[in-house]
Amino acid sequence: MPLAGRGKLCEDAFNLDRNKDSTMIKRKVAFGALAAGALTLAGCDAMPGFGEAEPTLDIPEVEAGDISEATMIDITRTLSSDEFGGRMPGTEGEEMTVALLTERFEAAGLQPGNGDSWIQEVPLVEITGNNFAPLTITNGETDLVYDYGSEWTGVTYREDASTQIANSELVFVGYGINAPERDWNDYEGVDVTGKTVVILVNDPDWETEGLDGTFNGRAMTFYGRWTYKYEEAARQGAAGAIIVHDTAPASYGWNVVESSWGGPQAYPQRGENAPEMTLLNGWVQKEVAREILAAAGQDLDDLTAAAKTEEFAAVELGMTASTSFQNTFRSFSSQNVIGVLPGSEAPDEYVLHTAHWDHLGTCNPPADDGDDICNGAVDNATGTAALVALAEAHGKAGAPRRSLVFLAVTAEESGLLGAYYYASNPVFPLDQTVGGVNMDAFLVAGPSNDVTVVGPGKSQLDLFLEAALSADGRVATPNPSPEAGYYYRSDHFAFAKQGVPMLYVDGGEDLIEGGTEAGAAVATDYRENRYHGPKDEFDENWGWSGVMADLQLMYRLGRMMAMSTSWPNWNEGDEFRGTRDESCASSEGGC
Repeated sequence: MPLAGRGKLCEDAFNLDRNKDSTMIKRKVAFGALAAGALTLAGCDAMPGFGEAEPTLDIPEVEAGDISEATMIDITRTLSSDEFGGRMPGTEGEEMTVALLTERFEAAGLQPGNGDSWIQEVPLVEITGNNFAPLTITNGETDLVYDYGSEWTGVTYREDASTQIANSELVFVGYGINAPERDWNDYEGVDVTGKTVVILVNDPDWETEGLDGTFNGRAMTFYGRWTYKYEEAARQGAAGAIIVHDTAPASYGWNVVESSWGGPQAYPQRGENAPEMTLLNGWVQKEVAREILAAAGQDLDDLTAAAKTEEFAAVELGMTASTSFQNTFRSFSSQNVIGVLPGSEAPDEYVLHTAHWDHLGTCNPPADDGDDICNGAVDNATGTAALVALAEAHGKAGAPRRSLVFLAVTAEESGLLGAYYYASNPVFPLDQTVGGVNMDAFLVAGPSNDVTVVGPGKSQLDLFLEAALSADGRVATPNPSPEAGYYYRSDHFAFAKQGVPMLYVDGGEDLIEGGTEAGAAVATDYRENRYHGPKDEFDENWGWSGVMADLQLMYRLGRMMAMSTSWPNWNEGDEFRGTRDESCASSEGGC
């Protein structure tokens, strides 16, 4: 789960026609009629505003759903119990989770989503590193030695019994970006073949106040994500890639790096012609990087400032890196769980609901009391429970016009692997998939006046969101931390990359009791004390009224898309518009 920091930056964004009865939704909504509200949101997050006016969209009225709070409580409690062991893919916890979801999907009235099966096999390999040597940096005279876990961490994506970096030359490559379309190449003029690159987290203009800049200003692009940085380092021929951790641009502390990157790591099984990978991908603490660069006669702050400019050139540090560790392997299939409620009139048109069922298994380090189970109650037992609760509610309401798909994906915590696998091997054709909503963790914070929209202004699904919010008498608040790149950090992104319009809506922070101050306190407490840690546990004292209000919004969104005759698209100029247009152009029966 990518935990969004939240707050109300743009008051009453999307809050149009508020003098009208909030329970009434126009049957037909013209794109241009709501553009002003969407532009307001877009000015606060990652993307520019809408482009040219589009054809009128069919956005039907939808009655409130009968959503079971008891289901939410029961499934969240069960999935996050110690008995499930943190729901690590490939463990007994997975078997128990899949069995529970299959049972509850069937009881909700769904049909198996993969032919006559409820599951889609996802082939993975689990690599567990052990016997980590220190990371040793030397210039031939002075050795700097750093302990695994507390000062550096690393993994390999290769299925090698032993990983060794021996006297690999260090090269500082700024943000590690090669983006020809943006006229930017941090690797220009330097050969890093067989060397270890040192990379800054996020992208060059993350500290910009606005959203104008080579890399969308303050809003992170995919170039800022660690997944991209490691992939690009491998394309450049590097032996190792080490990212400098910094809490602000990373949007999480070192404890998250340590817990997420320690222990078994799951990856897709690689084919015979798979791209070459680095030997080592890792992180170092910011102060460790500062010390290494100082020993090389460089200053981290000066190099960081230089890396933000187009004139930056990679710096060979005159230092080498060495470390080693052993690896054990386990090949296995994890499972996506898929249920479908067939549509009454257009069963071959699909609306997605996604959430990841997996979590981290055990946490490293454990809590002070010795508890090392990463229970993942909020992240993402709540979202998984929401899939079942929404399936039940839609089943009670009867089949909508289009089919509703409920997809519980695996291995999100390992890099959205289950979602990527489905998007690459779709059970239901993507050009027949209208769009969808993703649910990644519901903070139990009480009812709010708003919801947080991650990546507003990207698609025409914003119009469906406006209608659903209007029906519930709530407003949308854009994610106030676009530099964290949350749109690229949850399962919806795998579908967006394939062109399917997806919404990612998080709980609000303007709480009815306590306002934004109280809401921010809840979010901060979770992020600092429980996120990806052993204390993300179920609490019997939780009040669920806020979560249930958010679920009502999710219900309306899914139902509106499923009852509509329209095919919402990405907005003109959005990075995913071309992919969708190409998909639709080749489709005979879909979009």
